[in-house]
Amino acid sequence: MAFRHNCNKENCDHQSANDQSEEWNLFCKIDLDNVQCLNEETDGSCKKIFRSWEDRLLREHNVKSDVDQELLFNIPFSGTVKIKSIVIIGENNESHPYNIKLFKNKPFMTFDDVGIECDQEIELVKDPEGIVAYPLKMVKFSSVSHLSIYVPRNYANDNDVQTSVYYVGLKGEFLAGLRQQVVITNYEAKPNPADHKTNVTESFFQNVS
Repeated sequence: MAFRHNCNKENCDHQSANDQSEEWNLFCKIDLDNVQCLNEETDGSCKKIFRSWEDRLLREHNVKSDVDQELLFNIPFSGTVKIKSIVIIGENNESHPYNIKLFKNKPFMTFDDVGIECDQEIELVKDPEGIVAYPLKMVKFSSVSHLSIYVPRNYANDNDVQTSVYYVGLKGEFLAGLRQQVVITNYEAKPNPADHKTNVTESFFQNVS
């Protein structure tokens, strides 16, 4: 089910992104060298929209869709992260993404894969200043090593209108680096006799009886 914004003077179910700006730091845990965006007009432009919170309003760099309005970001992290919220900055016009679908831990997604069930879908408001933070499902995004963001359409819903994104911000926590993950995984993979103890005496009497 899509996360729908319901914003008016009395009721607004998204959050203000300015509340805890110091936590919008997951950009530095992104493996930028391996970030890719399918259907971007300029190769590599996607790497420049993941930046510090202080630089979120810079307009020098953006990603534009190429042959139609779709975009698909594949974002690997340098370890495991917990993602709490996301901010999407676009233009205050019809080129702004209308909605996004999020997929966790599915590296190298292509447009052929976007038909599978996503982990969360969010309808976006036009947000040229990065003031709207969309909370993510904590159960779904508490252990993420790779995030895919699919943009199906823009506000124009017209393939002749390029979708434009200036900034993607991720709020959350860094949990473990890749090397630390390997150590933990290897440790957990080794059999531990303490995990498989049996009460020999109890077993003996059960067999005798």
